[in-house]
Amino acid sequence: MVQGMYRALTRDIEVVVEPFYLEEQSDPEDDRYVWGYRIVISNNSGVAVRLVNRYWNITDQNGQVDEVTGPGVVGEQPRLSPGDTYEYSSGCPLDTPSGLMFGHYQMETDEGELFDVDIPAFSLDSPGLLRVLN
Repeated sequence: MVQGMYRALTRDIEVVVEPFYLEEQSDPEDDRYVWGYRIVISNNSGVAVRLVNRYWNITDQNGQVDEVTGPGVVGEQPRLSPGDTYEYSSGCPLDTPSGLMFGHYQMETDEGELFDVDIPAFSLDSPGLLRVLN
């Protein structure tokens, strides 16, 4: 089940996220809810960049925050020349039926300049969950 696409643009580098609920890996009776997400990073700038580090803020429905940092993504530190795109998929388990994720990638230019590229905030909602807006 596709929930939608989320986009962020920083210094002409676009990050698009598409989260989806993984029903076959989830077990609501055991408070286990799992989502996958597909990310496409597009370098629309005029300089090559390497994705060197990642930072994630994962907040569940109860406000419990899990921060994740580390080198690269899925074991890689991809280099994107101008016009290149890089795509990967990963996943996130939660103890609650919904949550929110956002973060940033630390990029490095060939000249050694470091800067952060935003990962847009996206919601993780179980199918059939009714959102109550105050």
